[in-house]
Order: sequence, then structure tokens, then C-alpha cells
Amino acid sequence: MFVDRIRVFAQAGQGGRGCVSFRREKFVPKGGPDGGDGGRGGDVILRADEHTDHLANLFYEPIIRAKHGGHGQGKKMHGKAALPTIVTVPVGTIVYRAMPIGPIESGTANIDHESGPIQFENGEQIADLTHDAEEFLLCRGGAGGKGNVHFKSSRNRAPRQYTEGGEGESGYFFLELRTIADAALVGYPNAGKSTLLRQLSAAQPKVAPYPFTTLHPIIGVVDLDEYRRVTVADIPGLIEGAHRNLGLGHDFLRHITRCRLLLFVLDMAGSEGRSPIADLESLRREIDLYDSRLSERPWSVIANKMDLPQAEDNLGQFRARFPELMIAPVSAKQGREISQVKSLLGEWIPVQPGLASSTQANFTAVHD
Repeated sequence: MFVDRIRVFAQAGQGGRGCVSFRREKFVPKGGPDGGDGGRGGDVILRADEHTDHLANLFYEPIIRAKHGGHGQGKKMHGKAALPTIVTVPVGTIVYRAMPIGPIESGTANIDHESGPIQFENGEQIADLTHDAEEFLLCRGGAGGKGNVHFKSSRNRAPRQYTEGGEGESGYFFLELRTIADAALVGYPNAGKSTLLRQLSAAQPKVAPYPFTTLHPIIGVVDLDEYRRVTVADIPGLIEGAHRNLGLGHDFLRHITRCRLLLFVLDMAGSEGRSPIADLESLRREIDLYDSRLSERPWSVIANKMDLPQAEDNLGQFRARFPELMIAPVSAKQGREISQVKSLLGEWIPVQPGLASSTQANFTAVHD
């Protein structure tokens, strides 16, 4: 099961309480207080892991609790500090505070009240884990309490005071995965994106002759010359009105926001009864309405299904409509001209990591 958005409740561990103790040894009369401090409660930490690709583990365990710290003991022995609870999440996970709509009891993981389940909405963004092994402290554990050794003085030589351990932080949070890839294959359902990704990489997305075969993003690694690699994401098909969350619009569109290059895969033969020109204009419009910054990203067009009738005629009309646009005609089903797509990606990806490609200007957005 692929899960890319989940609400969790996190509770850090409580600190251990301090100890009231007095030294009692032979030949040491009135040894004085020697109660140790309590141990610190465990933290709740999120760690980005490149080998994790979804949030399904939190779907089954949405309540994250860290252990409490140990209590202090005599002979000034401190309690054991609890180990942090580390939860692995995919690279590209964004963390939001979940703001409850209506009253809620503090420090509780109960989501069902007499009036029904509590409703939440996205609050402040507090973390964006974009690198492997990057960590974020979600909830800090409580400090340990003080033993009676801290309360001794010249006027109070046998103190019996101590303090309880501090409460650990807690709260509700939304975790949202946004796929990180160099390029994204964007298009209508049945445009051939999954078939193209199979030809480009070793990824095995499901391919079938019906809409919405792909229900979640799939990333493939494309090997280029000069020992270069590029990651390409197969984004599930978009439909008109996706920016208004029609279909599964927002669930799909948010995965495009991480990609630096957008590749629009079009059914150039019009086998689904649509016009390739209208498809491109509609897709560009949906992306611009969802996030205007996305329309400023570098982009190009992959003209798929060139093995079908009407594809050549439609391609000629398409070139006339967009004369300055870089187009790669391919037949993903037959594996024809796939090298053009790799060349296109190779021109955009720099030879040395961190250097800007000299040909990236060729992908300047063509405004409709």
C-alpha cells in the first residue's frame, strides 16, 4: 500500500523523578543526602531514509511514543536516559503541525469524542526533509527530576525535597510526501507514461489499457553516458480541473513540485479522442493554476504513440503551433527513438554534479 499523507500523534518520554536518599555506611554517621537525578525522557526523531518510499508504516502505527527516563537512585546514581524513538520517513517528507478544529484535551491521542472524530487542518510547516539521513526533532523528551542532593544547605542538612521529571512534548502532526526526482513525466491518463518509464529505466510500473493504471508516483533511474544518472518520476494521470482537486488532483500535483524538469507526454495520435495541442494547453493551465511557480520550470514535450495513424499529421500541426518547442517523437510501446529522450535528459543534466548545464536555456518555457 502506498501512503503519501498521514496524520500522527507523537509523545516524547517523560523524565524520571529525582530520588530522596541518605548515605548510610558503617563509620560514616550522618552521611547526608545522596539522592540522584532522574534520567531524561526519550525524544521522537524523524529520519529521512532513501530506502523508504512511502509512509505506510505510520498508517498502521499512527501513535508514536518514546520511553520514559529512569528514576534517580541512592548513592547519587542518576536514572537511565531513554533512547530516542527514531521513525524513518521517505526523503522529501514535509512535516506540518496539525491544528484541531474545535476543543481537544491536551496531551491525549484520543481522536474520537462523544461528538465524533476531531477534525484537523494543516498548520505551520516545521520541517522539510530533503536529504538522506537528515533528522528532525519532532518532540523533545522531558528533563529528569532533581534528587534531594540538590536541596541541601547549611540550614537544611537533611532535605526530603525532590522534583518530578518534566513532561515530554506531544502533539498532532501531518506528514506529507512529495516525490523528489530530476524530471517528471506529466500527462493525461493512457498517454503512455508508464510504458515510457519502462523503456527508459529498470522500473516496472503497471501498464494496462484503462485510465489511472498508475495510482502513485514511481521513480526510475535512467543511465546516461559519461557515468551520469537521472531520476525520472512517473506521475499518475492528470485530468482537467485537477487544480481544484478533481479526481485525485492535489494528491498527484504535489509530487510535481519537487521535480526540476517537466516532460509532458502527449498522445500524438489522439487515440483517446483528444487533440494533442489541447492536451498540452490544458496540462499547462492546470499546473499554472495549481502553482504559478511550476509553470516557470524548464519543460519539454515527448510526442508518444508515433506508430499509430494520424500521429505524423498531428505532429506537423503541433510543430506549427509551437515552433520553438523542443519535441521528442517516440513510440514507447515499440521502443522506438527512446534514445532521443535520453539525449534530451543528457543535455539538461550537467556532466559534473553541481554545475549548471550550458544547454538548459533550450528548455525555456513557451507560454501559451
